[in-house]
Amino acid sequence: MAALKYDLSIPQQVGQLLIVGFDGTATSSRLGSLLTRLQPAGVILFARNITGALQTYSLLKDCQERVSTPLFACVDMEGGSVDRLRNVIGPSPSAADVFATRDRKLFRKHGKLIGECCRALGFNTDFAPVVDLAFEASRTVMASRAVSSDPKQVIVYAREFLAGLRSAGMLGAAKHFPGLGEANLDTHYELPSVSKSWNKLWAQDLAPYRTMARELNMVLVGHASYPKVTDKGLPASLSKKWITSVLREKIRYRGLVVSDDLEMGGVLKAAPIERAAVEHVRAGGDLCLICHQRDYVIRSYEALIREAERDSSFARRVTESATRVLAFKKKSRELKRHVSPPTPDRLEKLSRQLWEFSEQVRLETLSRLDRA
Repeated sequence: MAALKYDLSIPQQVGQLLIVGFDGTATSSRLGSLLTRLQPAGVILFARNITGALQTYSLLKDCQERVSTPLFACVDMEGGSVDRLRNVIGPSPSAADVFATRDRKLFRKHGKLIGECCRALGFNTDFAPVVDLAFEASRTVMASRAVSSDPKQVIVYAREFLAGLRSAGMLGAAKHFPGLGEANLDTHYELPSVSKSWNKLWAQDLAPYRTMARELNMVLVGHASYPKVTDKGLPASLSKKWITSVLREKIRYRGLVVSDDLEMGGVLKAAPIERAAVEHVRAGGDLCLICHQRDYVIRSYEALIREAERDSSFARRVTESATRVLAFKKKSRELKRHVSPPTPDRLEKLSRQLWEFSEQVRLETLSRLDRA
């Protein structure tokens, strides 16, 4: 693999601002040509891309062979309802189920087991944990993905889960900044409006980010609007106030900022895909997550290049983020760590450990209920 360089052309820099998804379970010539052309920062797989352990490992390896810098090999793997590996290794309990045990050791074990399963298949980045607060308003949307309405308890779970991920050689990401705890619409389809004061957001929803700012490698920004803080209708993922003024300057977060999927209805209600990509970067974002359509990926890539060539201040913004991404890659052990192909024995062991952990979580929760 070539040494990381910083004297890149604008198209090369723009590639480092993209994490892309695609259809299929193998690298077609069409996908190969896209990866070769864009040289993206990373790829993300979903259940549609994952049919077996060795198939997933080979797919990620093939993607890496077409890109000259280490890829963020990403997956959304929280357990419970967001479980991309359920049909390959076995189901993982949800964050809420594990949190119900009130056992910090199990919180960490949750992250470790999920991390080991992801790592065995070739992933190095997990977009987890959720640190949204479990308020009543979002219960039907977030359900078992959120663990508590108490930010202190959310921080306890998140810290342990991330420590577990790290021990397995995985990167994690806190989401969905600045918080979807009181968003009563699903951002996959709609743009929620969270009518909450700045003071309450700072004290509650932002507490996990404020407290863990120096511990987080990645923060994923969500697609909700906060009309008492920013202009009505502008999602946080496109907001310079939220990303630069609050997250970077006020909270002093220094890691990578990644958008939630820019194909989601919550952001496309506010801007077409190419403008969403440009505005996320202009707002201070480092990585644009575009999870499905090839056309959307290409349109965003070309729009970012055009804007950087047209606007020198935007070009500087692109260079800043590309440099940050490359510097992160250069120092990241997780992205450089070699993983051997998964063996049947390894997969059987992980599957058994997951089942045993799920039983441990279930029995501990029942025991707590009996003692209550």
